[in-house]
Amino acid sequence: MLFVGDDWAEDHHDVEVVDESGRRLVRRRLPEGVAGMAALHGLIADYLPDEAEASDVVVGIETDRGPWVTALVAAGYQVYAVNPMQAARYRDRYSTSGAKSDRGDAHVLAELVRLDRAHHRQVAGGSDLSEAVRVLARSHQNLIWTRQRQTNQLRSMLREFYPAALQAFADLAGRDALAVLAAAPTPAAGRALTVESITELLRRSGRKRYLASTAATIHTALQTEQLSALPAVAQAFGASTRALVAVIDALTTQIATLQAEVDAHFGQHPDAEIYLSQPGLGVILAGRVLAEFGDDTHRYATGKARRNYAGTSPITRASGTKTTVLARYARNRRLGDALFQQAFAALTRSPGARAHYDAMRARGIGHNDALRRLANRLVGILHGCLRHHVTYNETTAWPPPQQDQQAAA
Repeated sequence: MLFVGDDWAEDHHDVEVVDESGRRLVRRRLPEGVAGMAALHGLIADYLPDEAEASDVVVGIETDRGPWVTALVAAGYQVYAVNPMQAARYRDRYSTSGAKSDRGDAHVLAELVRLDRAHHRQVAGGSDLSEAVRVLARSHQNLIWTRQRQTNQLRSMLREFYPAALQAFADLAGRDALAVLAAAPTPAAGRALTVESITELLRRSGRKRYLASTAATIHTALQTEQLSALPAVAQAFGASTRALVAVIDALTTQIATLQAEVDAHFGQHPDAEIYLSQPGLGVILAGRVLAEFGDDTHRYATGKARRNYAGTSPITRASGTKTTVLARYARNRRLGDALFQQAFAALTRSPGARAHYDAMRARGIGHNDALRRLANRLVGILHGCLRHHVTYNETTAWPPPQQDQQAAA
């Protein structure tokens, strides 16, 4: 077997190839891209015995995505994505001085997969469709996060010079707020709006119900007295508000576009029906969960392995007579957030999930911890459904005689 350490950067890769005894065979810096990948294949071919297979090459690298990793997996190599924190701890075995270099990191990664790969996770070979869903789901979520940051910035700005707008709109990213603030980005412009003009703005933005009452409420809020900024300052804030409103409006449009793409791609996946049958999972959340779990059937040998990856299962710290059980903080946060939202939504969609949650709350367990434990249970149920390729069944998932005992499980 050959063991390859790959320390990647934006435009190059430092690689080292060692044999089963740890003897260094070659060390090289390769460019990113097709030329670099071809050179790496050539280096491996120079030292790989004729009777060996591509699967006899083990690669350690500190990332699990990107075209380079995809090409390594496609070549048939065993690829291990090593957490940078783990690689940093492993580096201390070879140097206690704190010295660090790209070539040294490549050596550490090669030795890590040679000696310790059993304790690391091999990069899964997911389908093209699941990878596409992951790209879309993450981009969709990133845009939502970006919109929220811009909305928070807008809220902070309005608090300084236009507090009446905060009284008028509970959701600054909503269509009502965006339509009115685009037309009246300053307090003076807001007071100049009539009920009729606000009604027309709301109609153009797409509102069809409660037009008159909503317009009257907004008009009343915009007419309230407030401390005023100096005219030039108010105009400057107004220009900034108009710009932020335009950004948020564009983000909202693109979020809807990406949501449709997630829906379309996720709907084509053969496991879509199983995911959508789970309580608390709609198309977007189900797409995120599929994207982060992947669809490699060999990636999670047991339900516990899937729960550990999700970060819903607890960790135990024991020393002497003291034992502490804690939630996992080193985890896939995108997946963890999606599962937490699923657990919350499942409370109103699954009697078994609700009973499980209520039993834990009755034992004095806090709301967030109870949701985390419920999410842990739901991940196990999902694993069973995927393993047997069946949709969710409430009675099978929560057998009636055992519902009162679920919290202790």
